[in-house]
Amino acid sequence: MAIVQMKKVSLVILDSTRKASLKQLRKAGVLHLEAVEGSSPALSAYRESAAETDKAISILDEIKESKKSPALIQEKLDKDSAREKAKEIISLSDRKKTLFDLISQNKNELARLEKWGDIDPEEFKAFAEKGIFLYMYEIPSEKYQMIGEDCETVLVNSINKVSRFLLKSETELEERPAGLPAEAYAVPLPEYSTRQMKKNIVDDEHGIEAIDKKIFAEKKFRTALLDYKKQLASDIEFENLYSGMESESSNENSDGEETKLAWLTGYIPVDSMKNFKVVCAENGWAFVASDPADDDPVPTKLKNNKLVELIYPLTNFLDVTPGYHEYDISGWFLLFFCIFFAMIFGDAGYGALICALAIGLMAKGAKNGKAFSSVNVLVFLLGFSTMCWGVLTCTWFGIDSAKLPKWMVDLSFAPISPAKVGSDVSNTNQQIFCFILAIVQLSIAHIKGILRYRKSLKCLGELGSLLELWGMYYVVMDMVVDAVKYPLGITEETLYFFGIGWLPIPYVALGVLFFGFALNFIFSNYDGSIKDSIFESLKNIISVLLGIVNVFSDIVSYIRLWAVALAGAAISSTINTMAGPMLGKLIMVGFGVILLCFGHGLNIVLNLLSVIVHGVRLNTLEFSQHLGMSWSGTKYSPFREEK
Repeated sequence: MAIVQMKKVSLVILDSTRKASLKQLRKAGVLHLEAVEGSSPALSAYRESAAETDKAISILDEIKESKKSPALIQEKLDKDSAREKAKEIISLSDRKKTLFDLISQNKNELARLEKWGDIDPEEFKAFAEKGIFLYMYEIPSEKYQMIGEDCETVLVNSINKVSRFLLKSETELEERPAGLPAEAYAVPLPEYSTRQMKKNIVDDEHGIEAIDKKIFAEKKFRTALLDYKKQLASDIEFENLYSGMESESSNENSDGEETKLAWLTGYIPVDSMKNFKVVCAENGWAFVASDPADDDPVPTKLKNNKLVELIYPLTNFLDVTPGYHEYDISGWFLLFFCIFFAMIFGDAGYGALICALAIGLMAKGAKNGKAFSSVNVLVFLLGFSTMCWGVLTCTWFGIDSAKLPKWMVDLSFAPISPAKVGSDVSNTNQQIFCFILAIVQLSIAHIKGILRYRKSLKCLGELGSLLELWGMYYVVMDMVVDAVKYPLGITEETLYFFGIGWLPIPYVALGVLFFGFALNFIFSNYDGSIKDSIFESLKNIISVLLGIVNVFSDIVSYIRLWAVALAGAAISSTINTMAGPMLGKLIMVGFGVILLCFGHGLNIVLNLLSVIVHGVRLNTLEFSQHLGMSWSGTKYSPFREEK
């Protein structure tokens, strides 16, 4: 388990060969480049095309395929055709949005005029040509009688205490008549007749259906658009680098002409330097390689064996990468994650289902001529781990152990098996096991710290943290597990704790705790001066004191493994209790089976979410904090051609 050592490289090329050199550099595929921000018309065009293509793909994905839809055979497109196709799809979508807007406008107009019946503005124009001008008004019904006698009106209807009437005039009104009460308000004429609006709505809905069919037909180009999007991503990366490279004129050459140079900076794994030197020599490039500075944005490249690499799909999904100066904990992550996963699921039956799923995926991949993917192998490993823990605790789909075959009970491990020692004892022992896991994993973190700072007195600070951890472990056992068996005070029973009559365990535990605190206080900030280290601790005395509390909470945090597993087991048992009576009646068997499948399926999903929340947390938070890791790294991603 190691983070590959990197070299910082500054590469200098002739500006006249910039494009050709970048193509060769991309072909070499070993240099992770520092971020540059280019600017050019070509780069803007590429980005615009990428945005259009991404939008077109999203539009295609919005149209869902029905089971009756014919299978579409994907067709290929060249770059120009793909760009035009993306624009066509966007144009269809824009037209669809326009139709939706028109439908909404027409429906709003119809709702506004609903109580008026059919309205046609052409009829109003026809009356106006004959010298009869009509205007639409609404007024509260109790105010209608207040309209002046100089206003000639025609009552249309009175609905919901609102009267609708037409105001008649022999001339076109330029202002509101004086005889109209203030409560009367004019109703504007629509642009089209209500009949025309209804027809437009139907036509527009048919238009939307036709557009959906056209967009669905374009789904046969989805793969081509995805390929075009990848090409654009490569073009954007190249053009951004090409236009963002720094350049400068150098001294005059033998012909009296100035030579313009361009350069860039990046990072290369030490094991790739030999090949990189060959590429530089072949292309006539100059470079300078040096060890990165502490503040350089060095990428992280991990190098592990095939087994440890099984954890990569999970860390890639979580998008977590250790910093270049941090630890590679991939192996420990995999080991403890398998244990956490097994304890949270805690059921051999669920583990068997997970293994069956993994085997099915492997078989499908093998049938298609593909090697076993690391994801499938990881799933199998997690399922197998779950099976092992479920066998040890005699947990099979939440079935009561009294109803299980004797051989299943015999396979279980007595200290943690309710079938052998009872639920109270097994629960207590499982809690203790959680705290043992905590002390082991967190101790590994500080042992790594001791080894890292072994040439400095700072290692004593890590030793102090380790002693704090061990001392606090006994405090946790007293406060959480059993205050009688693990007393903090000295009693007659204490003197014979674990059969060691002469060793006062509580005094030793508390002594270790306070001695560890003293070492941590003095040396945790050591950087050449003990005095400065103590002064730094005094400056942060609140954080230092809270550190003791944090150690306690970090150890206790591991009990979540037992608590979540207990909740899952309770759900499984409840599901079985509900479905059991149904399975005993022939007419209800189907419902019982459905309830079992749905209930246990839901429980598996909940357990999976718990693994993500709790199992991952213990590795990336508690364990990582004791390691001093912040997961602030950037994954090594060299400038290269995508396959």
